[in-house]
Parts: sequence; C-alpha cells; structure tokens
Amino acid sequence: MAGRPWDAPGGTLKDNSSALLNASQQVPDGGGDARPRPSWLASTLAFILIFTIVVDILGNLLVILSVYRNKKLRNAGNAFVVSLAAADLVGAVYPYPLVLASVLHDGWSLGYLHCQISAFLMGMSVIGSIFSITGIAVNRYCYICHSLKYDKLYSNRNSLGCVCLIWMLTLAAIMPNLRVGTLRYDPRIYSCTFAQSVCSTYTIAVVVFHFILPMVIVVFCYLRIWILVLRVRRRVKPDKRRKLKPEDFRNFVTMFVVFVLFAVCWAPLNLIGLAVASDPARMGPRIPEWLFVGSYYMAYFNSCLNAIIYGLLNQNFRKEYRRIIASLCTAKTFFVRSTNEAAKSVKCKPSPLATNDNLMKVDPV
Repeated sequence: MAGRPWDAPGGTLKDNSSALLNASQQVPDGGGDARPRPSWLASTLAFILIFTIVVDILGNLLVILSVYRNKKLRNAGNAFVVSLAAADLVGAVYPYPLVLASVLHDGWSLGYLHCQISAFLMGMSVIGSIFSITGIAVNRYCYICHSLKYDKLYSNRNSLGCVCLIWMLTLAAIMPNLRVGTLRYDPRIYSCTFAQSVCSTYTIAVVVFHFILPMVIVVFCYLRIWILVLRVRRRVKPDKRRKLKPEDFRNFVTMFVVFVLFAVCWAPLNLIGLAVASDPARMGPRIPEWLFVGSYYMAYFNSCLNAIIYGLLNQNFRKEYRRIIASLCTAKTFFVRSTNEAAKSVKCKPSPLATNDNLMKVDPV
C-alpha cells in the first residue's frame, strides 16, 4: 500500500522529490499492489489519452477560431466559452502528453520538475474549467432572467474583466498546493496530480470551494432559467423583459448539457476525495483501484467533449466549424494544384539548350 497517495505524509517540495522517486519505482508492480495489472490496461489508458488529446486540441481550437471569425459568436457570453476552451487546452497541451509518456514507459521518467509543472497545470485546467462553467451559468442567468440589465452588466469591458478574474482566482486557488505539498505522482493513474489525503482538511476545502460551491451556483442559475422558460411557455409570466428567442433557448440548452457532462465526469473523483479525506486510514484501502483509475480518466476525457457538444447543438458553431474546415481543405487543394501546375509548366517548357541543339542540327550529306 506504500504507493497510495493517502499513505504519503505531508511535506514540503523537497520532501516530495524522494516521494516521487519512490513512487516511480513502484509502478511496474501496480503501485505497491501485489496483484499485477492486466496487460490491456495500459493500452486502454493510452488509447483514451490519445483520443482525448487529439479531439481536445482540434476541437477547442475550432471553438476559439469560430468565436474569432464569426461576428454572431463574438459576444459577451462566448467570452466565457473561449475561457473554458482555453482551460481544456491547458490540460491537453502539456499534462496529458506527459501522462501518456508515463503510461507508455510504465512509470514516470521525466523528473521531479516536470511532475510539479504537470500537476500544477492540470490543476489550473480543472479549476479554470469549473470557474468558466460557473461564469457561463451566471451569464446565461443574467441574459435570460435579468435581460433589461444585461447589456450594462456584460459590456465588452466588464466581460473581459470577468474572464481575467476567473483566471486570477484559478491561479490563487492552485498556488497553495505548492506550499502544502499535495502535487505528487500516483503510479495507479500514471499521473502527477493532487494527492487527496496529504492534508485532509485542505482536501475537503478544495472539494467544497472548487467543486461543490461552484456547482451549487450553477444549479441555482439553471434552475431559475428553467422555471422562467416553463413560465414563458405556459404564458404565466408577463412580457416585461426581452422575449426568449428559439436561438437563445438552444444556446442555453447547449451550456446546460456542457454543465451536466462536466458534473457527471468530475463528481465521482470529488466524492472519492471527500471519502478518503474524511478517514484516510480506513477509507483509503476500501476504494477499489479500478474505481479510482476510472474516475480519473473519465474526468480527463471530459475536456474533449465541449467542442463536440457545441457542434452538435449550436447551429452557429456548427456552420463555422464547416467553414473553417472547408477553408483549410480549399487552401490545401489550392496549394496542391498550384504545385502541380508549376511542375507541369516546367515539364512542358522547352529547354534553352535543346532549342539551340535543334537550331544547330544539320542534315547529313
């Protein structure tokens, strides 16, 4: 059981260096577990990571480019969508490839510094996603339930300020991990991540303030929106505010689905964290390894879903996706045609030397 993060004592960054090296050496035998891991496990985890990384990067770049290119999408609400896409990209660009390398090498071989950076950026990605989803929910609530004040509340300047505030709070939320020493390598998931029971009080505070509280705010906002939507459809609510257009309702449904998927993917891991932090010695060994590993990789997988949801449920995003892909294909086709035409012109153009030879050629007498 020595490889489990909840058995590791708390400490400073220097103490974590030896803990990381010890944990790395225990990966081949299952992170301290006597039972060997099935041979298909590493292949499955690697496939999940590769799929997540590719779809995450391509999908979220499409989201950002769509908002940048399309004037209909360039609004205050989508500033938070871009923030969410950026948070997902943070995980896919650096931490996930390092986790993939750890899976392929059957252990962490990239050193202590990369482990700390990877875990730090992973935390930024997760907390940035949660805060961005909260910002989206509050924005949709103000747009639909307080539409008369919306333009004043969410001017371009205020929206940019809110996004900056989200990332300042994200940075402030992740910084204490460096002091507490909770960023460590866990051989069961091949990841440098947040060790849930290094400090039980801190773990409970993280789950409450970084997951439960934001989710309560989001649920409140969406519940109020659903109540208003039902009232409008039943014509119980008087028309004192901006009418809810079908497009606005579809946008709201899209963001609601994004929230539901995020909650479903991240709730198991946070519940495990609460259970382990409540009594590490008793609850830690009772958590099945398959459940712990599955909850982590389900959480990782969530980062590639948002761009897919936008494409499926939001018509403006879907059209812009097609335009971007079509423009890329057209540019490629144009480049290939230009290259082929240039090659043909070179082949068809007579050589100056050959022309001179023909001119100098004399029939034999």
